[in-house]
Amino acid sequence: MLVLVAPGQGAQTPGFLTPWLDLPGAADRLAAWSDAIGLDLVHYGTQADADAIRDTAVAQPLLVAAGLLSASALGDIGAPGAVAGHSVGEITATAFAGVLSEEAALGFVRTRGLGMAEAAAVTPTGMAALLGGEPETVLPHLEKLGLTPANVNGAGQIVAAGTAEQLAALEADKPEGVRRVVALKVAGAFHTHHMAPAVASLEEAAKSLEVSDPRFTYVSNADGKTVASGQDIVARLVNQVSNPVRWDLCMETFGELGATALIELCPGGTLTGLAKRALPGVKTVALKTPADLDAARALVAEHASA
Repeated sequence: MLVLVAPGQGAQTPGFLTPWLDLPGAADRLAAWSDAIGLDLVHYGTQADADAIRDTAVAQPLLVAAGLLSASALGDIGAPGAVAGHSVGEITATAFAGVLSEEAALGFVRTRGLGMAEAAAVTPTGMAALLGGEPETVLPHLEKLGLTPANVNGAGQIVAAGTAEQLAALEADKPEGVRRVVALKVAGAFHTHHMAPAVASLEEAAKSLEVSDPRFTYVSNADGKTVASGQDIVARLVNQVSNPVRWDLCMETFGELGATALIELCPGGTLTGLAKRALPGVKTVALKTPADLDAARALVAEHASA
């Protein structure tokens, strides 16, 4: 059984879309999407530096566009057993599953990115990955420091979010068993109460969306559960920005559903890394460049339903 997943913010790197523009029609699609949302995706995906694409208002639409472009390049993959996305990657997953059109998904993520960037500007905040440590030790330690476990990713990784001062305190006082604290390439404390101002703008944007029920099994970040209602999925997308991502529970669900293979859309790498540790025996391919498409298509041929 094949699972298709889309990465979240922090996966972007300068120039990562450059090789994808060589594919037939890719540049035209990106140009059309750029015009639709008022953001030059081609420029940011090929020429902009790391600081420019770290901007939340840029990074989020760029990641969704990259995911959709790579999914299209993959071709007909039949019926994946499940689809999911990490954080903003959930919006990519909604488009792939037919809950939202590609254009609606990009418009929605543009609103999300702008709203979260505005919320992040209120107070200097950020996120950091804790490598190692056990949840029963790490979580109380984060609470003591006033930090939120914004991403519980499984495979020994929890991402803490909070103010710059709180993150500095974490670096100076690591929980027992944590080897490293790695600052993430994001511009705010996503999936915490700091993002609450963005919820209202997303609630308003959601009112005008044309929503369908998912064509494939959709696994939600909120609790790792499968969700069959498109309206419920969109409501979860709205609330997701100020609530933790439970990717650990998503991966548990993949295992319960019988996953045998997992493909991570562009810019792949993060989620396949987690899957290799949490889902041993599940074959993985990360779409980083078009050179990875043949390996991904081979997984599709072997593991996807007709």
